[in-house]
Amino acid sequence: MSSPTFQLLKIITKLGLAGGAVYVAKEQGLLGTSSQAEAALQRAKAALPPAVQEWADNIGVQLPSLPKLNFSVCDSWNWGVDKTVSALDLAPAKITEYTQDGWNYLKDLVK
Repeated sequence: MSSPTFQLLKIITKLGLAGGAVYVAKEQGLLGTSSQAEAALQRAKAALPPAVQEWADNIGVQLPSLPKLNFSVCDSWNWGVDKTVSALDLAPAKITEYTQDGWNYLKDLVK
C-alpha cells in the first residue's frame, strides 16, 4: 500500500512533467499561430534526422530512410477544432432527432 507522501510525490512529478511539456511547446511556437507551428515543424525536420542518425551510429543500428511528406500545417491547423465545434453546434439537434426516433421506435414496439 502506498503512503500519502509517495502519492503526493507522484502527483507533483506528473504535474511538473506536464507543465514542462506545455512550457516547451509554448516556447517552440507550437501553441501559437499556424505559421509559428509550421516554422517549428521545419526546425524539427531539419534537426531530427541528423540526431537520429547520430544515435543510430552510436548504437550500431541501420535505419531506413524517412519518407518525404508534403504536408502543410497551415492548411489543416484548425481542422480538428472546426470539426469539434461543428459537432457541438449540431449536438442539440441530433440529440432531439435521436430521442424522437427512439421514442417512435418504443411506441411501435408497444403497439
